[in-house]
Amino acid sequence: MAVEIERKFLVKHELWHELDKPIPNFLKQGYLSTDPEKTLRVRATNDKGFITIKGKTQGMSRLEFEYEIPKDEALALLDNFTEQNIEKYRYIIPHEGKTWEVDVFKGANEGLIVAEIELSSETETFNLPTWVQTEVTDDPRYYNSRLSIEPYSSWQ
Repeated sequence: MAVEIERKFLVKHELWHELDKPIPNFLKQGYLSTDPEKTLRVRATNDKGFITIKGKTQGMSRLEFEYEIPKDEALALLDNFTEQNIEKYRYIIPHEGKTWEVDVFKGANEGLIVAEIELSSETETFNLPTWVQTEVTDDPRYYNSRLSIEPYSSWQ
């Protein structure tokens, strides 16, 4: 059984655009279930597919089970069994011994940039990069499963 401990932050756009970044991975994902008690996600990356089951978030933690599947099957699941998909570019950014995953959203979530850091415990300490802004860990609007239903563009 795997436990995901994650914190999410908004990104300062102007500082993000000035940052030297690696080539991102393109992600397309959708949800077979968006129930907050248990989400079931399908994801296709540049070269792989995944199916992920996540439990209810408690604090910053939740159960997570992720399995690699063939990319063509992930795409077929996305095309045939999900309503609205999320598309984003994911950048892996190292900072002071930690790995940050920064998602630059496209489509209906264009304009949203979210940085996530996975931790080994909820009390683990770390330093924020200068390009990180407001923490949104506890704001369900920023859950990807929610963004697939209520995209960022609909908030205005």
